[in-house]
Amino acid sequence: MFKALVVSKDEESGKTSATVEEMDADRLPAGDVTVAVEYSTVNYKDGLCIGPGGGLVRTYPHVPGIDFAGTVEASEDDRYKPGDKVVLTGWRVGEVHWGGYAQKARVKADWLVPLPDGLDTRQAMAVGTAGFTAMLAVMALEDHGLKAGDGPVLVTGAAGGVGSVATAILAHLGHEVAGVTGRPETAEYLKSLGASRIVAREEINEPVKRPLEAETWAACVDAVGGAMLARVLGQMSYGGSVAAVGLAGGAALPATVIPFLLRGVNLLGIDSVMQPFDNRVRAWDRIARDLPMDKLEAMVQPAGLSDLPQLGADILKGQVKGRVVVDVNA
Repeated sequence: MFKALVVSKDEESGKTSATVEEMDADRLPAGDVTVAVEYSTVNYKDGLCIGPGGGLVRTYPHVPGIDFAGTVEASEDDRYKPGDKVVLTGWRVGEVHWGGYAQKARVKADWLVPLPDGLDTRQAMAVGTAGFTAMLAVMALEDHGLKAGDGPVLVTGAAGGVGSVATAILAHLGHEVAGVTGRPETAEYLKSLGASRIVAREEINEPVKRPLEAETWAACVDAVGGAMLARVLGQMSYGGSVAAVGLAGGAALPATVIPFLLRGVNLLGIDSVMQPFDNRVRAWDRIARDLPMDKLEAMVQPAGLSDLPQLGADILKGQVKGRVVVDVNA
């Protein structure tokens, strides 16, 4: 028997409810590897899956949790053996497949990554999908030529999970970081992560008035999308790149092609769900090397399984700062 957060749906009303329940291991889904989960975390998708579903959950009852880290308990795949430390993000685990809000999980071996040297399972979940995505964004900007000293790098949604980790990584790598936030009370938090400038959301969240503005940013990690992304594109320096990682401000992009044609701006799409194994390993190795652990710890708030229903609601309202680490055994 093990504990899990189980989301159920009333077929008549369509309403969902989430409770911590005791489950039998026989109910775990099919998979090659059974993992004793130690930690998970909370992402925006988790909030949807705990609550209304957001079209992500196919069948109920359901165990959410798109991330987890733990120890292999049993394996039918030669790549993993009992005792190995592993981490999982993406692959629609926690959405279509039962996820990490449980003391046990069973998944395909292809979805796992060995925990890199220098990280423990708690730190891995302080990183989670948000931090993994942030590192993918930084790597993409570097692959398109970004170097320390090129100019200020903008991070939108900077106080959120992706933004917090991106800010800390970029500052550690020697970049001048400008953090955009709509919550003035997070300014000192962002400065502690390495942001040298705080940009109020209202300064940059207007629809595009001119297709090009002054060349301001060497690069950008954008978690907002919508009108803010459109505005940022017109403020990029020549040849600069924007790594798009989210759509908190909307999926529409009310922009023109002028920044691409006259300034050679690059808009880079970042997907963390279906990343191939080799790039996952590359990103996790970079995280272990280039994310300061003291900055990571400053982002963390601890939680247990029973805290998840409230945290799921909070993250959908934009009320979660930094990273939540869920101890599923607490």
